[in-house]
Amino acid sequence: MPVAPTGMLRRLPLLVALCATPALAQDDEGSADAAPSSLDGVGRITVGAGYRLTSNATLYDSWYGAKGPAAGLERAPESSGAPVGALTFAYAVTDLVELGIDLIGTTQTLRLTESLGDGSSVSRKVSTLAYGALVGLRFQGVLDIGPQGLVPFAGVLTGPTVISSKREGSGLQENVGQAWVGALGATLRLSSKWGITAEYRLMFLRGPVESPKADAPGPFSFSSGGNWFSLGVTYTFPPDPSRPMPTF
Repeated sequence: MPVAPTGMLRRLPLLVALCATPALAQDDEGSADAAPSSLDGVGRITVGAGYRLTSNATLYDSWYGAKGPAAGLERAPESSGAPVGALTFAYAVTDLVELGIDLIGTTQTLRLTESLGDGSSVSRKVSTLAYGALVGLRFQGVLDIGPQGLVPFAGVLTGPTVISSKREGSGLQENVGQAWVGALGATLRLSSKWGITAEYRLMFLRGPVESPKADAPGPFSFSSGGNWFSLGVTYTFPPDPSRPMPTF
């Protein structure tokens, strides 16, 4: 029996860790260099995947409320979360401050009830999608924990995000919103270049949902924010050696 896409995405953190094992072993065999104790000038790329826990109670309360399109109808089951993915490019401008760009993406399926013309009701699927680019700062340091040290960090990011929904049998609703993110995590350095990064993001991001009734236009919106948890592989670039200033 084929594995559902959501199930595969939930297993991505484990697959990422397994795929990184040969690279880690090769790096350890080919280089005896220790990871730098100062982070100034260090760059990194982190590929991560995980799951988010998101409450859409605000959407459901308004949708099934007295002024909603499904007032008096049976409430459809709520989805508690969805898979997420993130790709981070970052550079430490000082020993304590890192400037980064996060490319993020997530998708989720919701269900909302609506009434039909014959007096019956139906639960329709609402497919949601969000993706964007965030820019921000992370404050970090190095602790003498693990094979090559532990790098904890905390930061704030923001940026434009495309967020959309498509209710079954209806058109696409899409807009560009501003996502706000608080991040907290750590990278366990397994070698001078490779590490495993665990990160928690608190995300604030909402998108539109179309109402099936003209007399209950809303607005209605869903959340793609909430609590994002991810696990990923990090490859670091050591700082370049100092070069002499060119002379003229």
